[in-house]
Amino acid sequence: MKRLHWYVIKSFLGPFFMTFFIVVFVLLMQFLWKYVDDLVGKGLDFKVLAEMLFYAAFGLLPYAFPLAMLLASIMTFGSLGENYELVAMKSSGISLFRIMRPLIIFAVIISYTAFYFANNILPHTNLKFTTLLYSVKQQRPELILQSGVFTNEMDGYSIKVDRKDNKTNMLYDLLIYDHTSNKSNESVTRADSGYLRITDDKKYMVLNLYNGINYSEEKTNKRRSQENYPFRRDNFEEQTIRVKVRNFDFNRHDENIFKNAYRMLNLNQLQLMEDTLNRDYKSRLREYIKQINLNTHISKKLYDLTVPHDSLKQNLVAMPDSTFLFQNYFDSLDKWVKAEIAEGALSSARNNIQNLNMYQGRLYDKKKNINKYEMERHRKFTLSIAVFIFFFIGAPLGAIIRKGGLGMPVVVSILLFIAYYIVSMTGEKSAREDVWEMFNGMWFSSFVFLPVGIWLTYKAATDSAIMSTETYTKLFNKLGFKKFFDKIKKPK
Repeated sequence: MKRLHWYVIKSFLGPFFMTFFIVVFVLLMQFLWKYVDDLVGKGLDFKVLAEMLFYAAFGLLPYAFPLAMLLASIMTFGSLGENYELVAMKSSGISLFRIMRPLIIFAVIISYTAFYFANNILPHTNLKFTTLLYSVKQQRPELILQSGVFTNEMDGYSIKVDRKDNKTNMLYDLLIYDHTSNKSNESVTRADSGYLRITDDKKYMVLNLYNGINYSEEKTNKRRSQENYPFRRDNFEEQTIRVKVRNFDFNRHDENIFKNAYRMLNLNQLQLMEDTLNRDYKSRLREYIKQINLNTHISKKLYDLTVPHDSLKQNLVAMPDSTFLFQNYFDSLDKWVKAEIAEGALSSARNNIQNLNMYQGRLYDKKKNINKYEMERHRKFTLSIAVFIFFFIGAPLGAIIRKGGLGMPVVVSILLFIAYYIVSMTGEKSAREDVWEMFNGMWFSSFVFLPVGIWLTYKAATDSAIMSTETYTKLFNKLGFKKFFDKIKKPK
């Protein structure tokens, strides 16, 4: 039996590590496609780009573990079924569960590893990646000249190029406006050609111009009834413009800026931040209740609901339940008194509506921020449990479809993962918007796919032919669909 278990493990490890690295690579390409605009044209060193991709790859591992487990389990058991090895094992009296037992232990280990990684390692890598990405976004891009478009990246100058030779980097038909002396368009330069480069230390831009003319207007200190300024035109064969540039050096920002973000905290830190934010939320809520103009009895009840102590029920019960017949009192008043009361009540209601609309938006933003921390705490568990769930979906599904390799298993795995992602995003969005309870929303995908895994395992263990067309043909016949379609096909 040990030899059989080692054979199953060896058959599983190869597809698992292969699919794991393939999934990480595909997700990393998606990351590059998402942030390509922030990386291109910044003149970043290869070391910085490699570091960013390294941290980004770590951030993608929680999603790579479940998908790799699903794909590898389908490939392994599909290959065993395709080569009739699974049939030989079952004919020897070995149940499917006993065949899966070593891989179940392996799936538990991978699930724990995913949880440990998400709780202890991923927060640090997320902090490094977020800080590095922010530093890259803040860096000034290298000057990229486009044909027919004015560029203002060169401090104090506005440059337009008619044509650019990509092979020699020569610029043709340049038009340059000089704004270095806080002038509008009083100094203009035209040149037939030019060459732009940045010094090795990235502190200066050097623009060499050839065969051009400088046009400039010069002001005089003499007062005249009509302002006329002398005009100057200088021809040149070669001219050099050297400008000192700023923010071209790559500067790393302080990591403390993002250290309290929800993706940079472990479970204990997330729980602490939730408690802190909830206290602040209730404190703000009490302050807003005080500013709403309500009667004393209602204001007291609303205020007590936000007070964090155990005597809440006693306070609510202790409030006297007085009854006041306002209608009888109001009918006994004069008309002008009734008008004043109605006008005051209407004004108070309008003010309350305005305050409520303003406070609702502020409280809603704070509650969504709290939900992010709570969602991240649940996500550390759900993505780890997903590894275990996907094993119980992939292993029996591979035994049923009996197809190995990268053909059918890849298609089935992608469809299942897309379905899981859609269900997961639906639950997370409902939890984030407080439509569902946080626990129900974050664990909704697990509640849906865990019964699917149990059902598939049962069907595979009992050798049910759920992938056979004859099974569904017999089912349609029992339901009477065949007779229904035969009646439709008969001519009248």
